[in-house]
Amino acid sequence: MQELTPELEALCVNTIRTLAMDAVQKAKSGHPGMPMGMADAAFVLWTRFLRHNPKNPQWANRDRFILSAGHGSMLLYSLLHLTGYDLPLEELKRFRQWGSKTPGHPEYGLTPGVETTTGPLGQGFANGVGMALAERMLAARFNRPGFDIVDHYTYAIISDGDLMEGISHEAAALAGHLRLGKLIYLYDDNGISIDGPTSLTYSDDVAKRFEAYHWHVQRVDGHDRKAVEEAIRAAQAETERPSIIMCRTHIAFGSPNKQDTSASHGAPLGEEEVRLTKRNLGWPEDAQFYIPEEALAVFRQAVDEGAQREQAWNDLFARYKAEYPDLAAEFERVMAGELPTGWDANLSVFSSDDPALATRRASGATLNALVEAIPELVGGSGDLTPSNNTRAKGMEEVKPGDFSGRYIHFGVREHGMGSILNGIALHGGFIPYGGTFMVFSDYMRPSVRLAAMMDLRVIFVFTHDSIFVGEDGPTHQPVEHLAALRAIPHLTVIRPADANETVEAWKVALTRGGPTALALTRQSLPILDRTKLAPAEGLRKGGYILVDAPNGQPDVILIATGSEVSLAVQARELLAADGIQARVVSLPSWELFEEQPQSYRDEVLPPEITRRVAIEAAVRQGWDRYIGPKGAFIGLDRFGASAPYKVLAEEFGFTPEHVADVARSLVK
Repeated sequence: MQELTPELEALCVNTIRTLAMDAVQKAKSGHPGMPMGMADAAFVLWTRFLRHNPKNPQWANRDRFILSAGHGSMLLYSLLHLTGYDLPLEELKRFRQWGSKTPGHPEYGLTPGVETTTGPLGQGFANGVGMALAERMLAARFNRPGFDIVDHYTYAIISDGDLMEGISHEAAALAGHLRLGKLIYLYDDNGISIDGPTSLTYSDDVAKRFEAYHWHVQRVDGHDRKAVEEAIRAAQAETERPSIIMCRTHIAFGSPNKQDTSASHGAPLGEEEVRLTKRNLGWPEDAQFYIPEEALAVFRQAVDEGAQREQAWNDLFARYKAEYPDLAAEFERVMAGELPTGWDANLSVFSSDDPALATRRASGATLNALVEAIPELVGGSGDLTPSNNTRAKGMEEVKPGDFSGRYIHFGVREHGMGSILNGIALHGGFIPYGGTFMVFSDYMRPSVRLAAMMDLRVIFVFTHDSIFVGEDGPTHQPVEHLAALRAIPHLTVIRPADANETVEAWKVALTRGGPTALALTRQSLPILDRTKLAPAEGLRKGGYILVDAPNGQPDVILIATGSEVSLAVQARELLAADGIQARVVSLPSWELFEEQPQSYRDEVLPPEITRRVAIEAAVRQGWDRYIGPKGAFIGLDRFGASAPYKVLAEEFGFTPEHVADVARSLVK
């Protein structure tokens, strides 16, 4: 191998720059400036520090790299291609085109080597905190003296935009508090945003800010590769604090007319400027997607080095397996995402003779059994643990520098919590859940959306799910939130009707694979008598006939979710006294129901029966698909109010009598 001289290093760095320029120019769309500015620092990280295997992107003990500044995606795509991942040059030429593996922003599961979907700024930053936390927790569980089978870093390149977003403040504060010493971020401090210089809006002293968060802070010239290398080594030596390396860079480095300007941030340089930039960099002006062989040889060393690193780890794991066979088998199981045998054997079955129980409390009782049976189930709350019922018995907390626990106190940081949960899931080895009030799902919606986009097994526990929060008033009473959550593709929303449906909801959440939002009550609900009603297992189909007309030919169908299902059951009895036969359908999950065959859905909601009443303490949006043009809806078209929840039920018409009256009006 040729000696890595400064000239050869410069050739390698300029290869990254020109690939980014060419791809963006060919697509006539993209962000060339950031890849050009951070090429030096990225080259140092990827060729001297990053432990990865391009031929096995899923190697368990690889370092994680996140491009939080996802708009600069061509930096990552260039590095992935150059270092030997399964990303052919042809894919770089198809940047931002239909069906390519090089979309505008990196997408997890689409491009080999992409660890998380980034683009919405701040998300990658917080994902990295979750990955670093997962690494430390997994190490605490599985490592033994002489066998550090979990031992890797989490790196990210972050931008001014990441640090402006509020989520970065939440995640950074928690990372510093927990002392995540194996988390290292390179900050592209180029002073330019889309609107112009960041000084228009941004005068933070970033160094002091991160020092206040208890981070290790360094400043370097981002184009001084030796300085970057020394800073990363110093960051690795700091084991008690996460690190941020402030790399002062020039956006669109090398461009004669667009360096240090916002014109290079979110638009192609232009054909003439690309030509001038290549001339300025000493590059063949007419060559597109040109990769010098000697530069490629430097990058492709990652293939052999990665194979050797993984083999060394495999040898270590083989010795570990011989010494600790049970632990090794457990490690392989959790990294494969498989649930342990018999995980659901000890879940509670509730009786209608039991006292009424809020579904949030039923969820807590279910968690007690699940946490004992599933060691990889970890979770926490956004400072609402007693209200969310998210801490199972005997669940030790994660503490600063002590990662042996399984319960995470996120603090009042809902958005950061959601993204950190995503990072934990992305890392592997854990099934994460997190709780807050449903009204605060708005605060974490971008993270929930990305969990759905990436199809992550994350469980969002949203309690206090309706106006029946009561006295706290409309600020804390979710009204539109169920509709908003249901609008997110690939998110399974489940609003169980009682304790037994809550148990089934957890079973679904753990076995589906993608994200699940559980909508749970604050107020106690009667436990439905399953000796007279259909079993709670019907929840698995999203909707089911809870109780039917005696002849199976109802005059009216009552459809409800969550706390309103028991109202429908009571209303059915009132209607029966008048000779009106009603079917009650529990519809806890629209997503699960829509997955069922049309024949099953028609069996539950026969198209010919158009007299239908839906009851849900929320807005109507989305319900017309089930109500039809001749049906009625009992819900809300306003925000709630501050009053005891039983008063609210009376005032807003959530009573068996009102439900029965509405049904009668349809039957007449």
